[in-house]
Amino acid sequence: MGTHGLNMILETAGLTAYMDQLPPDNMTREVDFAILAAINQALEAAYGARGGRGMALRIGREMVRGGLNRFGVFAGMSDPAFQALPLQQRVWLGLQALVAVFTRFCDQPSHLEEHDDHYILIIKHEPFSWGRVADAPVGHALAGIIQQVLHWATDGYEFHVQQIACRAVGAEDSMFKINKNPIGGVSFG
Repeated sequence: MGTHGLNMILETAGLTAYMDQLPPDNMTREVDFAILAAINQALEAAYGARGGRGMALRIGREMVRGGLNRFGVFAGMSDPAFQALPLQQRVWLGLQALVAVFTRFCDQPSHLEEHDDHYILIIKHEPFSWGRVADAPVGHALAGIIQQVLHWATDGYEFHVQQIACRAVGAEDSMFKINKNPIGGVSFG
């Protein structure tokens, strides 16, 4: 997106104060969810629904590469002993680690449900839909975060992640459906 693109998004979101200095990259919880929702909405305004979705997915994936991977709960995922675990176990542990980070550090109480062929990740306070009203789910950055955590936990596998409920469209919680089998036909069963 570059500096020019970022500044355009910040201006569209009404966040020009961040053009000169972004919030600190720390865990002090200084960024209000309304700011993240405004940036998310500005991405859609600038790039259209489809382009904004794509940018938000990429941003979510980069959030894992550039920061979330620093959490101790994720640190062991690149260890050869973790990578030697069966694929299904790495997926489950990766999602459980994400639930732990969201719940403990990100003010997003979350839990995971397991079903026959998929998981449902339920997030109580999803920041990208905070205070928004929309016709379709808007938590694309979170879908990108989930995809990247699973990519990392499974040493490169990709998984289909779909937001099936969103606070912006009137749901009580935001929910993401994650297929158990990676894209490409590998099966657990």
